[in-house]
This record gives sequence, structure tokens and C-alpha cells, in this order.
Amino acid sequence: MSRVAKRPVALPKGVTHAVDGSTVTVKGAKGALKLPLRPGLSLVQEGNDIRIEIAERNKESLMHAGSLRSHLANVVQGVSQGYEKKLELVGVGYRAAAQGKKLNLTLGFSHPVEYDVPEGITIDTPTQTEIVVKGADKQRVGQVAAEIRSYRPPEPYKGKGVRYSGERIELKETKKK
Repeated sequence: MSRVAKRPVALPKGVTHAVDGSTVTVKGAKGALKLPLRPGLSLVQEGNDIRIEIAERNKESLMHAGSLRSHLANVVQGVSQGYEKKLELVGVGYRAAAQGKKLNLTLGFSHPVEYDVPEGITIDTPTQTEIVVKGADKQRVGQVAAEIRSYRPPEPYKGKGVRYSGERIELKETKKK
């Protein structure tokens, strides 16, 4: 069993879990998330901690135990604190505005770009050049941020485009005669 799989996952106050066949449902202040359980792996609660237990010590179960523990820790953090990704718009005239379940982007195209916000995700625009994607599911928050970034990824000569907050863009030198 890996070192990651041996570590227990601490359940914060207000977070509960229920095992129903081959799925685990974790409920907290930010919502409820489901996680599939692989055959041969089970969860054991000890006080405020959840531990991964392997029924059959075969290669497959040992391989997936560490992944299950990491996914479970992400789900617990998601329902208790949530996740957020920040995006910045760099470029003259680049703007973002959140209106209900839509995100309107002006990215230098001949038309405005409308992004439909999926269920379970909230998007805020503190300023016209900042976008904050929030949600309980870590994978979904990252996917939505990546989809928004894909409309106009940062280009390598001037650095214009949609970038993650804190992302460093290696700028190329322009062509010389």
C-alpha cells in the first residue's frame, strides 16, 4: 500500500459521508459530491477520519488505493471550503461580464463570445479584466477555467489573451532584419 493511501482523510465539522454500494456521497456546506468506489476497496471511519481499506491485496487494488484517497480528500475539501480559479484578461478592449448563468466576453473578435455556465459552478467578475470561477468539484472548476482560457489563449509575442492568475508567459523576440 502506498504512503498516500495509508494517510487518513480528516472530515471537517459539518461534513458527512455515506457509502451506497459502489459510490460514496460526501455532503457539506458547499453541496454534495459523489465518488465511485472500485471493487476491492472500502472506506472505514475512525472518529473524524476516513481510512482506505484494501480487501484483496492484488496489483489493481494497490494501484487505485492512493488515487481514491486523493480524490476523496479533494471531494471533502470541495464540499467544505470549495475551489476557485482566477483568470486575467490582458489586451486592449478585452472585457468580461457575468450576467446570471452566462459569461459575456469581448476578446477582440468581430463578435462577442457567450459562455454558458454549467450547473454547480459560479462565475464572478470583480473587475472587467478578472474572472473568478468557483465550485465544489475541483475537476469541474479547472475544466471551466480551461474552456474560458481556450477562447483566446495568451499569444507569445505581446502576451495578450486570457491567462490564469499568476501564469508566466515566455515572450518571444520579434523578427529582426
